[in-house]
This record gives sequence, structure tokens and C-alpha cells, in this order.
Amino acid sequence: MAASTIDSTLFRDQFSTPAMRAVFDDKMTVQKWLDVEAALARAEASLGIIPDQAAKDITRAADVGQYDLDAMRDEMARTSHPIVPLVRAMAKACEKLGAKEAGEFVHWGATTQDIMDTGLVLQMKDGLDLLLDALGVLDANLEKLARDHRDTLMAGRTHGQQALPITFGYKAAVWLDEVRRHVARLQDMVPRVLVGQFSGAVGTYAAIGEQGPEVMRRMMADLGLTAPVICWHVAKDRPADFACNLALVAGTMGKIAHEVATLQRTELAELEEPHQPGKVGSSTMPQKRNPSICEGIQSIARLAWACVPPAFEGMVAEHERDKVANQGERDFIPRLCCYTEAAVRKVAHVTGGLSVRTGNMRKNLDMTGGLLLSEAVMMTLGQKIGRNTAHDVVYEAAMEAFEKDLVFRDLLLKDSRVTAVMSAADLDGILDPARYTGLSAEMVDAVLNA
Repeated sequence: MAASTIDSTLFRDQFSTPAMRAVFDDKMTVQKWLDVEAALARAEASLGIIPDQAAKDITRAADVGQYDLDAMRDEMARTSHPIVPLVRAMAKACEKLGAKEAGEFVHWGATTQDIMDTGLVLQMKDGLDLLLDALGVLDANLEKLARDHRDTLMAGRTHGQQALPITFGYKAAVWLDEVRRHVARLQDMVPRVLVGQFSGAVGTYAAIGEQGPEVMRRMMADLGLTAPVICWHVAKDRPADFACNLALVAGTMGKIAHEVATLQRTELAELEEPHQPGKVGSSTMPQKRNPSICEGIQSIARLAWACVPPAFEGMVAEHERDKVANQGERDFIPRLCCYTEAAVRKVAHVTGGLSVRTGNMRKNLDMTGGLLLSEAVMMTLGQKIGRNTAHDVVYEAAMEAFEKDLVFRDLLLKDSRVTAVMSAADLDGILDPARYTGLSAEMVDAVLNA
């Protein structure tokens, strides 16, 4: 039995994707540490701090395929330290390459957190690339839904009740606009959050001296990361910023999935997630077509949100170094990336194969006998008899229609206050839902053209 659903052979693809798991697996974690050590050596060699050949040899040794991860794990347990075993293993790797002297320059002037923080940021960078790719697929799907259903009538609902007519394209455009805000947030946070680390034991460059900041700048340019102005060993707002932005994305995925699942209910049947032959809704009720994908997405969204509190806990870090926060980040950041990207991929799958049942949308529009056009009637009637009076007239008819199961239109036409200023033909025109979608279509166009 796997300790985590993400690692489970049976369940992992319900909670993550192979690509995102690969970003955070043990081989990639060690590879990122090696990449950081090699970039550090190259930066120092470029400034004459260590020999140029040593940097070249360290770079040759920075390949995870040369290392025994089981042996490294055992050494981590023996030393109670994550990076000392790596540094020693790199020195041995250099020796095997015939460059024993180079091993003495591995990790020159660095501290453990420099390597581990920067390595994790590199993984966050790769994870963010996967997430943005997934959001791009979702963007295209939502754009198509918005365009294709720009004028598809359906009931708009508030508080779970039919409210006014809208178009399904309008609903999809609301989702699309929200997704695009997330993309903007994620892109905006890149220079602020994907920031590397190198400054030594307490962050003062004491081991390197005046060349320290330039080493750091060159090292980060090599790795494709932003260089910080000052050490952030205990300034944990960046991981919290990252966590919050990913949790926001997960929240929208949960919202979209919830909406699809709600509109898939038998009594509504306006939308349905993709259904392929062989998909089973129940072990005992053969007729069931459950929104199982959307239910899973909602669960994943909640798991993603649960990764945020540890990020805030980590902000309360002590003095110039505090391992507590770092330990937490190694757990919640990979899980958060896995959950969030999986949720986006699954929503992209749902929206890419979504069944839009326009006939049921129209049928549901008519099920209240025109009650959802009560505002339209009130506003038109209000021009003749005053808005407040019109509200009372329409309210009385609407409540009687609802409570006695009568026809709203017939009750209005029995009221002399209505017939005195409005003909049956006028009323029928007002009760046409296609004429009361407001600027739904125009707002779809605005989102598509933004």
C-alpha cells in the first residue's frame, strides 16, 4: 500500500500526472541539487575563486545517473543531514572521473539551504511550466465553448433558483476570464517567487566576501532564476505566495467542476462530463451516469487548499536559519503542484469533451411558465405605472402562480392594471427569454477579444 495517493500505483493518476510526478521524484530532486552545485562552481570559476578546470569537472559529475540514491539515503540517515552526503558523493564522482582535486571545490562557500532552496525553486519552475501549459489547453477549450454557445439560451440561477435568462457562452466566458486572471497571476509572480539562494551560513557571504553577490548573480543567471537582493533563508513569503496562487487556480477548477456536476443532475441534465463506452456509474445501478471526474476534481481542489496553511506556518521562522519551514516545503509544494496541475488537466478534459444539451436548457427555461421573466415584465410595466407599483403587481401574480401551480402569463392577463397598458401580444414578446439576455453575447465577445 502506498503512503500517498500521489505515489499509489492504483490511484496516482487520479491525483496527479506522470509529468508532474517526475518533476518532484527523487532522481529529479537530486539532479536539481547537482545542477545548483554545478552552476555555483561555474560562477565561482568565472570570477577566479576556484579553478576553471574544477568547475568543468564538477559539471561533468553533476549527473544523477552517476549516483546511488539508496546509498545516499542511507548516508542521509547516518549523518542526519541531506546535503553533506551529496557533497561527499560528488567528490567521489569527481575522483572516478580522474579529477580528485575538483572534489575539494564542491559546495565552495555555500550552505545546505542555499542548495536545497534553489533546487526546490528549480522544481517549482518546471512545475509552473507544466501548469501554464495545462491552463493553455483549458483556455482554448473554454474559448471554443464561449464562442460556440455565445447565443445558446439557458436559465441563469441565483441561490439555486432560476433567476433570468443567460447564454451558456456567457457562463463559459466567465470561467475563461477567471482562468486568464490566474495565468496573469502566475506569470506575474515568476520574477518575484522563482528566486534562487546563495549567500552562505547566515546569508552574509562571509565565506566568499565581496565577490559573493556577483557569484550569486551569475549563478542565478545560469539557472534561469531571479537573483535576490538579500538572503531569504527565513523570509518565507515566497513559498507562501506560490502556494496561494496555485490554490487559487485549484479553487477555480473546483468551481467549474461543481457547476458541471450540478447541471448534470437528472432534473436539470443541461451539461454532462465526457462519457465513453465502458464508463460505469455504479456497481449496482446500471443506469447511473455519474459526474465522477468532476467529483474527483472537487476533492483535489480541497486537497490543494490544505497545502496552504503549512506555507503560512513556515513564515514564522526563527533567527537566521530554521529547518522547520524547509521540511514543510519539501512536503507541501510537490503535493500542491501535483494536485493543482491534475485538477487543471481534468477540467481541460471535461471542457474539451463536454456534452452541452441545448434542448434541455431550453426546456428548463420554460418550466416555470415565464416566471424567470418577471423582471422583464416589471421593468416594462414600470414605465407605465411606476416601478414600485409594477413590482407589487408582478409579485402578486408570481406568488400565486408558484403556490397554486397556475400559469404566470394567464394571471397577468387577468389583472386590469396590466391589460390597461399592455396587450397579450406585448406580454408574449416580453416573456420571450431570447429577448432578455441583456448583454450576455456582447460580454462574451469582450472576453474573447480581450
